[in-house]
Amino acid sequence: MVEVVVLGLLAVAAASLDAVLAGGPGPVREAARLLVAERRAAPSADRLLTRAGAISLPVAAALAALVVPFGGHAALDTRVGVVWFNAMEVVVWASVWLAGWGVNSAYALVGGYRMVAQGLAYELPHMFALITAALAAHSLDLRAIGAAQGGLWFGVWMPVAFAVYLVSALAMAFWGPFGAPLGAEIAGGAAAELSGPDRLVFLAGRYGLLTVASAVAVPLFLGGGAGPLLPAWLWSAVKAGAVLALLVWARRRWPVLRMDRFMQVAWTVLIPAVLLQMLVVAIVVVD
Repeated sequence: MVEVVVLGLLAVAAASLDAVLAGGPGPVREAARLLVAERRAAPSADRLLTRAGAISLPVAAALAALVVPFGGHAALDTRVGVVWFNAMEVVVWASVWLAGWGVNSAYALVGGYRMVAQGLAYELPHMFALITAALAAHSLDLRAIGAAQGGLWFGVWMPVAFAVYLVSALAMAFWGPFGAPLGAEIAGGAAAELSGPDRLVFLAGRYGLLTVASAVAVPLFLGGGAGPLLPAWLWSAVKAGAVLALLVWARRRWPVLRMDRFMQVAWTVLIPAVLLQMLVVAIVVVD
C-alpha cells in the first residue's frame, strides 16, 4: 500500500501548489476550516445520496490508485490494470451526478448533468488512448506497458495518444478548462450546496483523481520507473509529480470550455486523431 500513500502525498502537494498559484489558503488550513464548518442543506435534500456522491469520489480515486505501479510493483496485483483504471472513471461520473442531484438544487443538478455530458465527450478518446499504449505493449497490465518502453517512451512515438490522454485526465478530474461541472456561472455547480466535511471529502477526491491520472501517465507513456541513478519507484514518483504539476498549472491558464464546443471537438477531432495514431501503432507492431 506504499504506492497509495505516495499518491496521497502527491495529492497534498498538488493542493499546495494550486493554493500558491491561486494566492489562497493552504490545504491544511482549508481542511481545518471545512472540518469545523457547519453542514447546510437545502429543503427536501436527500442527504444519503448527497453524501454517497461526495464519499464515492475519493473512494474511486483510491481504488484506481491500487493498480498504479511504482518501480514495477502495485498494491493490487492484476493483469488488467488498464481496464480497472478506466472502470473507476465511470464511478466518478456517478459521484458528481449524485452530489448534484441529492442536494435538491437546480444549479447543482446542472453541474451534475454537465459532468455526464463531459464524460460522454472525453471517454471514447480516452479509451482509445489507453488502448493504443496497451496495443503497443500487447498487454493490459500497467507494469508490462511500462516495462515495454525500454528503448523509446510511448509518449515520444505516440504523441497524439499522449496529448489526448492528458486532455482526458483534465476532463476526468473536471479540472481547469474542463471545470464546467463546478462552474462559477452556475453558483458552484455540483458542489454548490456541499459544505463542511462533505465539501472537504469531495474536493479531496478531485485532487486524488488528478493525481492518479497523472501517475497512470507514467507507465502508459513515460517509461514507467526507468531512469538513471535513482531507484525505479522514485523515478515513477518524480515523473508523476512532473505531470501533476503540469496539470495543476493548466487550471489557471485556459478558460473553461463550453460543453457543446468540447463535445464537437472531441467527436470530430480527438477521436479521428487518436484512431489514426492507433492505426500507425498497429502497423508498426505488426511489422
